[in-house]
Amino acid sequence: MRRIGVFVCHCGTNIAATVDVKTVAETLGKEPAVVYATDYPYMCSEAGQNIIKDAIKEYQLEGVVVCSCSPRMHEATFRKTVAAAGLNPYMLEVANIREQCSWIHKDVPEATAKAIVLGRAAIAKVLLNTPLIAGESPVTKRALVIGGGIAGIQTALDIAEAGYPVDIVEKEPTIGGKMTQIDKTFPTLDCSSCILTPKMVECAQNDKITIYSYSEVEAVTGFVGNFSVKIRRKARFVDEDKCTGCGACTEKCPVKNIPDAYNLGLSNRHAAYIPFAQAIPNVAVLDSTRCIKLTKGKCGLCSTVCSAGAIDYEQKETFVEEKYGAIVAATGYNPINIDGYDEFAYSQSKDVVTSLEFERILKADGPTEGHLQRLSDGKQPKTLVFVQCVGSRESGSQHGCGKEYCSKICCMYTAKHAMLCREKYPDTDVYVFYIDVRTPGKNYDEFYRRAVEQYGVHYIKGMVGKVAPQSDGTLDVQASDLISNEQLHIKADMVVLAAAIEADKSARPLATMLTASMDTNDFFTEAHAKLRPVESPTAGVFLSGVCQGPKDIPETVAQAGAAASKVIGLLAKDKLSCNPCVSHSDPMKCNGCSSCANVCPYGAITYEEKDFSRRQDGSMIRRVAVVNEAVCQGCGACTVACPSGAMDLKGFATGQIMAEVDAICK
Repeated sequence: MRRIGVFVCHCGTNIAATVDVKTVAETLGKEPAVVYATDYPYMCSEAGQNIIKDAIKEYQLEGVVVCSCSPRMHEATFRKTVAAAGLNPYMLEVANIREQCSWIHKDVPEATAKAIVLGRAAIAKVLLNTPLIAGESPVTKRALVIGGGIAGIQTALDIAEAGYPVDIVEKEPTIGGKMTQIDKTFPTLDCSSCILTPKMVECAQNDKITIYSYSEVEAVTGFVGNFSVKIRRKARFVDEDKCTGCGACTEKCPVKNIPDAYNLGLSNRHAAYIPFAQAIPNVAVLDSTRCIKLTKGKCGLCSTVCSAGAIDYEQKETFVEEKYGAIVAATGYNPINIDGYDEFAYSQSKDVVTSLEFERILKADGPTEGHLQRLSDGKQPKTLVFVQCVGSRESGSQHGCGKEYCSKICCMYTAKHAMLCREKYPDTDVYVFYIDVRTPGKNYDEFYRRAVEQYGVHYIKGMVGKVAPQSDGTLDVQASDLISNEQLHIKADMVVLAAAIEADKSARPLATMLTASMDTNDFFTEAHAKLRPVESPTAGVFLSGVCQGPKDIPETVAQAGAAASKVIGLLAKDKLSCNPCVSHSDPMKCNGCSSCANVCPYGAITYEEKDFSRRQDGSMIRRVAVVNEAVCQGCGACTVACPSGAMDLKGFATGQIMAEVDAICK
């Protein structure tokens, strides 16, 4: 029988406050095969690791069980520790007595008993562990960034700056994302385009960066260091190499009543269009659903006026297949659909707008050329009411589209809008109704105080109950002032709703392709909120920007740089150690049904014909599964799907799992 050592961690008071760690160590020390058991306040510290190393050598331990926090936190640490003492790192088991025990129990005897049970299960498993040796796989020194907003742009620039080629895949005809639609940025009130446009141009001019605009990721296979990605490039019906961006086709196109997505439908565009003046690439697109030539075979005027001969009505979508060592998700966000908020009359009045629509009104290239005007009659509004938290911090499903989380940026951009209104139009009255004012960044609170103290914006703590359009074109805003305990009626000319933001709709299908984790709000889940905030639990997949959660531009840029540094660290390696906990097939049990191959997300399982004959005068050929251990990532899906029990997982074999169950049940 193997010689096992058990080491129980106090984790300060994280474990010791609820679990009697000394009792756990003493009880587990009496288990069969356990020759040494002890406890220590911080087992992950240098002193704690030295205790493990010394015990391995002194007691000739053949297996180690550490009762501590989650394996996600310190399993790698303890594996390095036992390896330094000469023991195979996969002869270690970590019993999670913090997250799975002390953190969820209040009763000490109950928590202590459970910790003992978890320790026994780990001992039972380590008795059946076998030494495993990690293999190696090469690293493809190329990165993929999915999403071309400010997060994706900054990530790509930082990776390219380190000398590695990087591809940006953007589903829209141009990179830039939501930041292209914004007028000014808080808290400095500098021009958004002046910040973003140089970065867009730098991306286009950088020889290490390839931009696949108007494209989407179609499929992803492989694993960290060796991803294979299929990219679908949608047909523009314009040759990107020939188009000069002169705009002749957009001017002459007779179809001109299509809602312009760049202006959020507040103005119209042509069927042939360039999204905006600074678009990168500055190449026209033909709307295949509205172009007369593409839908009815008539017109063709754009081809006639194009001096470069760039119009190609026969263009088809194409596919690009490329290999990457790392992938960065930067899919961004969208404001929620607020059609369900009838109490604010958003669908009843043109003068009730969302904050992003208000940005377009204020920006010089917007539908009103930067002039503050009511969309209903073009008049300048004299009284504006801003409503905070529309769809944010909303419990339940009253409207069907609200979010329980705080969208984080609304308080600040509302203060910005209020200040811009008062600065450009001093004769306006601006009211802001809020639940709480949240200003969690550098100089943010000072920015909000400027809106109140310097610009005279009326901040009212209270909720708007109803907005009612009046016959004279004004809006009756019914609200409550919680400070003075009064009901208010404000005659407003324009109402601006600070709509919640949500993850882009492309995030969830992308997460499925990447086998990445998501939370209930469709934001990508980081590997660890504190220690690995820009890494996905899926190795080789990194997170940048609002795809991981609501954040402002400075925080987005900071996270983009952090994600880039992680990618650079990965691409700098020539080889990666493979996970030795991979699947293997027992050919004597395998019936060749293909169930395992059908569920394998990495394409690691193939089949071969094998001769099982025992006599020379005959043969028995059967189809059996074969696992490519270099591709397998040890997810275990095949072991569950296999009806004959032929598939098993090294390090997590069925016998080991059942031994843990038996130890728990005894």
